[in-house]
Amino acid sequence: MGEKLKNKDSLQIVFAGHVDHGKSTIIGRLLVDTDSLPTGKLEFVKKMCQNNSKPFEYAFLLDALKEEQSQGITIDSSRCFFETDKRRYIIIDAPGHIEFLRNMVTGASRASAAFIVIDAHEGVMENSKRHGYLLAMLGIKQINVLVNKMDLVSFSETDFLKIKENYSEFLNSLSISDISFIPVSGFYGDNVSQKSLNMSWYDGKTVLEALESFEINDEVIDSDFRMSVQDVYKFTGKGDERRIIAGMVDYGMLSVGDEILFSPSGKKSKVKSIENFEREEYSVKAGYSVGFTLYDQLYIKRGEIISKKNETHPICSKKLIANIFWMGKERLVIGKDYILKLGTQKTVFQIEEILFVMNTAELSTDQYKKEIDQNEIGRVVLVLKNILAFEISDKFPNFGRFVVVDDYEICGGGIIIDYPDKEISQLRENVNLRNLNWINNSVSSEMRCEKYGHKSCLIIISGKKGSGRKKIARLLETELFSSDKIVFYMGMGNIVYGVDADIKCSGNENRKEHIRRLSEVCNLMLQTGLILIVTIQEIECSDLEIFDQVIGEHNRLTVWLGSEYSCNADLKFDVSNSEYISDEIINLLQSRSIIN
Repeated sequence: MGEKLKNKDSLQIVFAGHVDHGKSTIIGRLLVDTDSLPTGKLEFVKKMCQNNSKPFEYAFLLDALKEEQSQGITIDSSRCFFETDKRRYIIIDAPGHIEFLRNMVTGASRASAAFIVIDAHEGVMENSKRHGYLLAMLGIKQINVLVNKMDLVSFSETDFLKIKENYSEFLNSLSISDISFIPVSGFYGDNVSQKSLNMSWYDGKTVLEALESFEINDEVIDSDFRMSVQDVYKFTGKGDERRIIAGMVDYGMLSVGDEILFSPSGKKSKVKSIENFEREEYSVKAGYSVGFTLYDQLYIKRGEIISKKNETHPICSKKLIANIFWMGKERLVIGKDYILKLGTQKTVFQIEEILFVMNTAELSTDQYKKEIDQNEIGRVVLVLKNILAFEISDKFPNFGRFVVVDDYEICGGGIIIDYPDKEISQLRENVNLRNLNWINNSVSSEMRCEKYGHKSCLIIISGKKGSGRKKIARLLETELFSSDKIVFYMGMGNIVYGVDADIKCSGNENRKEHIRRLSEVCNLMLQTGLILIVTIQEIECSDLEIFDQVIGEHNRLTVWLGSEYSCNADLKFDVSNSEYISDEIINLLQSRSIIN
């Protein structure tokens, strides 16, 4: 890559359209007209066509270039690169509707603009509508429509206007307006890079002019900071103890000295240095890859989303409402495990509810259908196995789009449009604020763990009234204390009549607030490195969600006593043998390496 190319802005463009409507021909023509082909490639393809007694087509250039991919040129099966005097372009070709969708929901998810190609002779096809809907769904706002093969309709303005009227009506129904239509003949080059002499009735832009008029979104630089952790590199040689956090800045700017928050873990620190092999850097903006170090030695996982302390933060939740486009051969069904990938995050999820299924060609909806077939879009409620950090797609598109993996294959893509558990998410935001302002101790949790010989852990013992919770808790506390563990038993009553004395104690009216306060007290005590035992009557899954949000990465173990369960517990006992139960709890603590 030359120095000239390095200093230019780049723009990603998607070319979409029904099979054989001429996408590759137009792209091939653009490559020729902008002198972007390797030396001799055009002549080679023309000679090859001549030797095989078939007419030359510009679409063959893309096929020929694919063969050279392994030889190191900058063109592959779905993307090609070229430049003009103004900027550098990355064109995402979308051959065939299934391939197009896979590219769209993976590599093309960062595209800033799109061309939809429609054959002037065949007119608007079902896929033309489907592609328009998907581009709108993915939030790509800069769209131009190329009415190609105008030579097949004798460059007729009437035919062009019919297609324009027909497709504009469809796009308007998707709230896509202010779209330009360009009459084109990719084969003859009309209105590709040169004005057509065959269509004097058209006075708009050529494809190349339209390309140059697309805008690079400066809003991503002025936005609040967002970046996914791609990887963490550790250097241990010759006393170098740097841990470099690497990724690409999606939105905003990052500078040395910025206080940052990692979501969903809630960890915080300050940027110590921005690493660059060539020169010293003090800041980096959206669109550029970066590696940086922190003042604190944090254990950061790939997939965390980084934001700044004094700006907005990502939403964290285990429940989403999303629109999913399904490409799998097997139907998308309720209750089955799938994998969701958002940025560099990955988690298992299930569909809890299908709100409606949409026919993408007719834009009609079916509110009663409970499965999603191939090439259908459904609005669904997702339940995730782990907390996900994300954004609503129209605010930070790169963090609101995801792909779905089933049986090791990408089978769908989607956008997040809402999240139902806003109370929990608000709680998470409060926890993030607490973590950002947390006063660190001089003794770390690792130092306490080494000193005490065990990790901190919260053990919740629950069950119906009369199940023997307190008896088990006291016995367990005694046994752990006897083996030199730092352990403490705290009953719910200790909180209700103390910390919670200002709120009602009866009924479920204030249950969530009781649980929230209890979990905050637990978090404080867990910071000391002890093993904490609490007893709660009939704890529910929603209560455990509050604990998980508040205590974060501390170990939690839940024990249920009795045959009727109200939550997913780690251990369940339908017996009353106290010694047996405490021994089983200790065995589980050992198996999870919390105690030796």
